[in-house]
This record gives sequence, structure tokens and C-alpha cells, in this order.
Amino acid sequence: MPALSLRLPEELEHRLKEEAHREGVPRSEVARQAISDYLARREHEHFINELVAEARAGYGIAAVRDEALALVEDALDSDHEIAAERWWR
Repeated sequence: MPALSLRLPEELEHRLKEEAHREGVPRSEVARQAISDYLARREHEHFINELVAEARAGYGIAAVRDEALALVEDALDSDHEIAAERWWR
């Protein structure tokens, strides 16, 4: 496993040490988990941003918008109160 060296402000080092102590694991394990969580969150954010950009681009095309609205209308339960016309905005 490759090693990583970094400098932390004293307050962050203190918080890291305290969390590691509470969890009963090495500081490096807490740091690995924090980095993993951060990267997963950022990947999700990038995916959502790309999805929104694609949706906005597609909804600018009338045929794509109409097809998407038709799919939504098909998927909605009969007693669902969301207006399909407003869903894509």
C-alpha cells in the first residue's frame, strides 16, 4: 500500500487523534475512511452535476422533453399529485 505524508493543523490533528482513540483504531484508519468518504461524495456530486447538465440540454429539445414527460406520466400513480408538466423544470 502506498504511503502518504501530510501536515495537519494542530486542531485537526487533535480531532483526528481523539476520533481514532474513540474508535480504537489507528489515526491512519480514520484518515483513510475520511478520504474514502470524501471521494465517494465528490464522485456522486460529479455524477449528479453531469446528469443535471445532460437533462437541461435534453429538455431544451422539444422531442426529448415530450418523451421524458410521457415516461413520467406513465410512471406516476393515478392519485399522485405531482404535475408532470412541472417535474422537469
